[in-house]
Amino acid sequence: MNLLNSTVNNHRFSTIKDCAIGIGLRSPHHLQILTEQPPVGWLEIHSENFFQPQSQQRQLLDKLAEVYPLSFHGIGLSLGSTDPVNKRHLALMKELIDCYQPALISEHLSWSSFNGQYFNDLLPVPYTAESLTVFCDHLNQVQDVLGRQLLVENPTTYLTFADSEMYEWEFMNEIQRRCQSGILLDLNNIYVNSINLGFSAEQYLAQINLDAVQEIHLAGFTRKTLDNGDILIDTHGSEVSEQVWQLFRIFRQTCQAPALIEWDTNIPPLEILLAQAARAEQEQIDVLNSQQVFA
Repeated sequence: MNLLNSTVNNHRFSTIKDCAIGIGLRSPHHLQILTEQPPVGWLEIHSENFFQPQSQQRQLLDKLAEVYPLSFHGIGLSLGSTDPVNKRHLALMKELIDCYQPALISEHLSWSSFNGQYFNDLLPVPYTAESLTVFCDHLNQVQDVLGRQLLVENPTTYLTFADSEMYEWEFMNEIQRRCQSGILLDLNNIYVNSINLGFSAEQYLAQINLDAVQEIHLAGFTRKTLDNGDILIDTHGSEVSEQVWQLFRIFRQTCQAPALIEWDTNIPPLEILLAQAARAEQEQIDVLNSQQVFA
């Protein structure tokens, strides 16, 4: 994709400051956020929930866009599928993006369709040269149509493929290199995968191209006990774990990408999300103070 030839006026984009802490916009909090306008750095929406131009959701977004920078997080493009990109879905996304000019746009390293049938999940891709080509071809097509750069989010996976030819961070880095895309780094996903699949989360952070990371997600997981041991489930339904906060502290030593508190299930009162955002702010301050002490 040639970003320099985009027909979109880049100066119209809202911006999100370095190290800004945002929260995901979820329906139980719509009215409260609109009326109270809590002091968060930005809001992220799931793009597909706002596709209808004359809907109440759009009316809400019109008002919130006047107050907060926005990030659009998609879940339905199925970029890793061998199916072609759904042109109607892409057209709806383009209309939404052109209307609001969000600061960031992201999708998942996953697939969710086969032969035109869609699945209610984000499924993993094997890390092979073939699947890399498929994903990059689709991603380039989407970026060309939108005239915008996309961020690709690292997935949660509960299995590995025997055919995989590279580590996940190598796959992510190569997507970024080929497509001039960005990276959305979900620290909870990294931790969950590291425990379930047996690798070092710290090594992942050391190997991923941090210069390409433009957003991070912080979320919670659920631990489930099975007959042969425990497994961590990426539920996004609880507070950020202490282990993920530790990864956040490591990350903040070298990267200032804005961070999001993501909570998708068992959604609590807004005050709990704001408390999590406040903790993220404090964690950043602590990292900065420690760096100044040792400077």
